[in-house]
Amino acid sequence: MHLTGLLRQSWAGLRVLVLFTVILGVAYPLAVTGVAQVAFGDQAGGSQVTHDGEVVGSSLIGQPFDGEQWFHPRPSAAGDGYDTLASGGSNLGPESAELLATVEERRAAVAEENGVDPADVPPDAVTASGSGLDPHISPAYAEIQVDRVAEARGLDPAEVRELVDDHTQGRVLGFLGGERVNVLELNLALEDLGGS
Repeated sequence: MHLTGLLRQSWAGLRVLVLFTVILGVAYPLAVTGVAQVAFGDQAGGSQVTHDGEVVGSSLIGQPFDGEQWFHPRPSAAGDGYDTLASGGSNLGPESAELLATVEERRAAVAEENGVDPADVPPDAVTASGSGLDPHISPAYAEIQVDRVAEARGLDPAEVRELVDDHTQGRVLGFLGGERVNVLELNLALEDLGGS
């Protein structure tokens, strides 16, 4: 009699487990995914950026751009750089000698590359974001890169500066964060603009 009650309770528990697995593990995720695809298709699909009919990245994930002819993103601490599987900061504190040395090294490199005084290099040019995947830079960081990019492409700096202004996004909801420039979108517009 005692064994029968135990088996009955176990069977009831197993049925509840299967029921909730189907509801919460299958039906609910499918419903949420379906609503997201209908209501927010672009975001649900990863906010993909296409250029000439080809997906070239996401507007939400930074990626490296090498060469004088491109605007450069902020440094990444994600794996070997912009590794979405190793997203994260450097975990170095503000008093870390290693962090301070890295920042000074980056400041000198950015200043030399862009022909500016090291004091004019903005913080986002020398520090990684918390995720290591930030796709944005500050308008100040974009501004110090304008002359280098214009010279490398044989373009008028005023034309490149206007492109930066056109791609500067305001604060989120008008008051959160600061102005920002999406590096991927800016570089795609730069490529469309031409130059050598």
